[in-house]
Amino acid sequence: MRLEKCWFCSSTVYPGHGIHFVRNDAKIFRFCRSKCHKNFKMKRNPRKVKWTKPYRRVHGKDMKQDSTFEFERKRNKPERYDRNLAENVLKAIPKIDKIRVTREERMKGNKEKVQREAAKELEQGISLVKAPFALRLDSWLTPPKIKVMVSQQNQPMEE
Repeated sequence: MRLEKCWFCSSTVYPGHGIHFVRNDAKIFRFCRSKCHKNFKMKRNPRKVKWTKPYRRVHGKDMKQDSTFEFERKRNKPERYDRNLAENVLKAIPKIDKIRVTREERMKGNKEKVQREAAKELEQGISLVKAPFALRLDSWLTPPKIKVMVSQQNQPMEE
C-alpha cells in the first residue's frame, strides 16, 4: 500500500482515492480531492492559498520542530540488531536501577522534611485554622504562651 502526497495541498492520498492528472510531457500530478484539482486547473499557487500546507510552511504556521514528528519518523524505521548495543544496554540497566533507588531515597527524605515544616507552620498558625472558641475547649490546640521580659528603668518621680 503506497501513500502518495497531493501535489496541491500536500495531504496524503490513500489508494483508490483522489485524481491523477498526466500532462503532455508525462509529468504526473496527484490530487487528494476535486477541490485541489480545480485550483490546479485555475493555475493557483498553493503557497498563496491559505488552507494548504505549503502556505502554512511558508508563513511560519507549520509545526516543523515538534518532537512528536521525530518520534513518528523513528518508529517507522526498522532497527538493525546490534550485539554490542544490546550488551551495553544490559550493562546499563543495573546502573539505572541504582540511580533510581538513590533518587527515591533522596525524595523520601525531602518529603519528610516538607511534612515537618508543614506541621510546624500549622502549630504556629492554628488560631487561623480553628475558631477561638474551639481552641479554648481543646487544651492541646492552644498556641504556646510566650513570656516576654520587660526591663524597667528606675526614674526619679517628681512630686
